[in-house]
Amino acid sequence: MQRFFPALVGLVIVLAILSSCVFVVRERDAVLVFTLGEVRNTITEPGLYFKFPPPFENVVRLDKRLQTIETNDPERIQTAEKKNLLIDSFVKWRIADPRLFYVTFGANDRAAVERLQAQIRDALNASVNVRTVKEVVSNERDTIMREVLTTVEARAKPLGVQVLDVRLRRIDFAPEISESVYRRMEAERKQEANRLRATGAADSERIRAQADRQRQELLAKAYAQAQGIKGQGDATAAALYSEAYGKNPEFYGLYKSLEGYRAAFSGSNDTLVLSPKSDFFKFWNSPDGAKPATP
Repeated sequence: MQRFFPALVGLVIVLAILSSCVFVVRERDAVLVFTLGEVRNTITEPGLYFKFPPPFENVVRLDKRLQTIETNDPERIQTAEKKNLLIDSFVKWRIADPRLFYVTFGANDRAAVERLQAQIRDALNASVNVRTVKEVVSNERDTIMREVLTTVEARAKPLGVQVLDVRLRRIDFAPEISESVYRRMEAERKQEANRLRATGAADSERIRAQADRQRQELLAKAYAQAQGIKGQGDATAAALYSEAYGKNPEFYGLYKSLEGYRAAFSGSNDTLVLSPKSDFFKFWNSPDGAKPATP
């Protein structure tokens, strides 16, 4: 047993040295190979690799996956109107140059996150400070995100970091101005509603006046046409009556007398006080309408 113990110890030492010479690069890793403290190689492709055992060569692993920075507390940023907004954002980033990233931050991702958060805060201030609340909230929100992305991307590139996306998730008013902003918005909406009502009332009166004027014009024109037609009809009737009655005056006299009798005795209680020898009863006294001879 004592003869095999040194051989066993030697085998363990050899296996330890061999294991320290082999390392695996995973899909999510970027590996920096250091030779005597200096970066000799950068490996981003997955696989099995060999190196000299420490202290001659060492490896440092960095996470090259897509990462997210989310703000725990919304950033308080002023607009051009000196109104405070609470802006909640998130950023997608990854390590683009492992060597440059390690030179800048070492293997500490937290330092990179803090640097990016500071740059995002500065870019947001620069974009929001020159805009009004309305522009930030609705009109130019996409423009602000593009400006912040362009600015942060340019500043992060020399650090070995690639910023892929910047999004504004939520924009709120600061508590001290929320109530005043809501009151102002309510007043503006009421003013706009009153203006629309006044415009509608004016348009209604104008349309109603136009309709009344057109109605009067149509009635006057129709009345004039009706009177003209009626006059023509009366003239035609008078001519026909004159022509018809001129052919037989005695019949015309009888016809008119019968009309008078019908009008005079149409009621049940009609009473007339007349002389029997008056012209009204001439056809009662004589069939031809002649007056009776005086005795």
